[in-house]
Amino acid sequence: MSSSFEETDGNYHVLLNDEEQYSMWPASVDVPAGWRIALNDAKHQDCLAFMENNWTDMRPRSLRSAMASTTGARSANES
Repeated sequence: MSSSFEETDGNYHVLLNDEEQYSMWPASVDVPAGWRIALNDAKHQDCLAFMENNWTDMRPRSLRSAMASTTGARSANES
């Protein structure tokens, strides 16, 4: 028995959360709280390509922001 999460011939959404992380989600399953649709009702391979082209930094947004703040503070202190 296969799950709708494992069907490569089904339609999917690409979801995005507030941390700018992506997830491929079966189009037939309700979108979970905290996620929004970034790519609607597409084929499996198209979703993978979308994520590959758009999710270029795997770090959560909060970590990227914290690291940028630390780098900015460090640069200011070095001047």
